Amino acid sequence: MIDEAQEAGASLAETWRDPRNHPLRRLLKDNRAALGSLGVFATMLLVFLIANPRVFTNWTLYSSVFTTLPVAIFLTVPLVFIVTVGEIDLSFPSTMGFAAWAFALVVHAGYDPFLGFLAAIVVGAALGAFVGALVVYANLSSLIATLGMNFVLRGIIQIFTEGKSIAMVSLGDTWAFKIFSSEVYGVPVQIFWAIAFTIFSSLLYSRHRFGAHIHMVGDNPDSAAQMGVNVNRVRVKAFLFVGVGAAIAGVFSTMINFTWWPTAGDGYLLPVLASVFVGGTPTWGGIGTVYGGAIGAMTVSFIQTGIVGVGLSGFYVQFFNGLIIILSLIGHRWNQIRYR
Repeated sequence: MIDEAQEAGASLAETWRDPRNHPLRRLLKDNRAALGSLGVFATMLLVFLIANPRVFTNWTLYSSVFTTLPVAIFLTVPLVFIVTVGEIDLSFPSTMGFAAWAFALVVHAGYDPFLGFLAAIVVGAALGAFVGALVVYANLSSLIATLGMNFVLRGIIQIFTEGKSIAMVSLGDTWAFKIFSSEVYGVPVQIFWAIAFTIFSSLLYSRHRFGAHIHMVGDNPDSAAQMGVNVNRVRVKAFLFVGVGAAIAGVFSTMINFTWWPTAGDGYLLPVLASVFVGGTPTWGGIGTVYGGAIGAMTVSFIQTGIVGVGLSGFYVQFFNGLIIILSLIGHRWNQIRYR
């Protein structure tokens, strides 16, 4: 028994001495896309800092970005699952607005915001599952079907509200607001919720059976089916998760503004899609990175603030958005050829 233990220990030591099997090397290899995204973000932030150190050493700037950044993260991270499974979802902006509408109606009626939060998640999950069923069981293109649903849901909102917003001025006095949208030593508390959501999603993506099925279906659905995976159910669950993320984003957005707007979520479509791909998730399915998606959301969120902060006009925002996206994709493409 002792000899066997010694032999096992010697074998493990020999493995660790091999540079190719060193834990740090494996860690870097497994998180190459996310680290590449972090490098892009750090380089961009360094350029901004050199251009205007007075602005970019002021905590107020970062606090303002961290206030709204979680909304983008709640939308981006579930989309990594959708892209990995080989689909796309363009309905999440309207799902966000619809779920936030449910939250606003419950709170405006005088009920506890926690109940409103639950209602929003149920509505978001139901809409996500419906969109997924429409794509999977009606055998429609996810690009066209979800784009159509985005218009349908937004149209329903506009028809029933006639473009009127819902103000919730008393929301700031509730426990829900203090827990989800206050500040701790000057740091917006919602950023901690976004970090927790990212960690949970990463564990779900990398360590859970659902995440393994997502990868298998995205890589080769026929092989996944032959291995006993319910391909259709996995795809629907991925859309459902997007609905849940959109609902959480809608609630946090409403809490930030103390008002629900019929256009809630409209401005997030292109920035969130860009965040997924800037983060290092390729378009072909089967692989992706949750942490990279969150970093991509952070990169895209800082672009507009950085452009204005260095003294350029808002006319440069679109140009630099495109430039950062293209450069990031070129870098990821160079990396992904080697590990796909």
